Amino acid sequence: MTTSARLSDLPVRLAETALVTAPFHLADGARIDSYFDEYRLAADPELLRDTAAAMAALVPDDAQLLAGIELGGVPLVVALSAVTGLPAAFLRRRPKGYGSRRQIEGAAFTGRRTVLVDDVVRSGAQLLAMARVLRIAGAPVSDALCVLERPLGGRTLLAEHNVSLRSLLSEADLPAPLKGAAE
Repeated sequence: MTTSARLSDLPVRLAETALVTAPFHLADGARIDSYFDEYRLAADPELLRDTAAAMAALVPDDAQLLAGIELGGVPLVVALSAVTGLPAAFLRRRPKGYGSRRQIEGAAFTGRRTVLVDDVVRSGAQLLAMARVLRIAGAPVSDALCVLERPLGGRTLLAEHNVSLRSLLSEADLPAPLKGAAE
């Protein structure tokens, strides 16, 4: 299969691999009947490579660093870093409780124009929290990337805090029988 063919059928491949129909409990306590399983995406090397290649076109020209949010954003940011040549940093939701005790690991970030990377965006709250962590630490953040965007207010919330969301896919891009089946 050619590279252009692999990328043109990426929504179908992502849906077949990573969209799961099964009960799933969200962090806010809500329950959904199907979700996007980022681990299935990360476990498929060809799909991960092709997803990163497609996401590379979304990276702003002036980006200096990519920052992946644990845990779904970490394999994505590693693959995207390999494709773009940009260094990567890794964000924990909370500082490590032992050892380095850091919340941000990887490449130096202070003063570098940083782009956040995550798998799925719903409300945008997690990306916003991580943008704040990076900004406080001295890394300017004005862009975020995701594989899949659900239209649940994330784009609006992020825009209100000067973070532009660039999504590879939205629910509307998924094959018809699977729409609405993402985390």
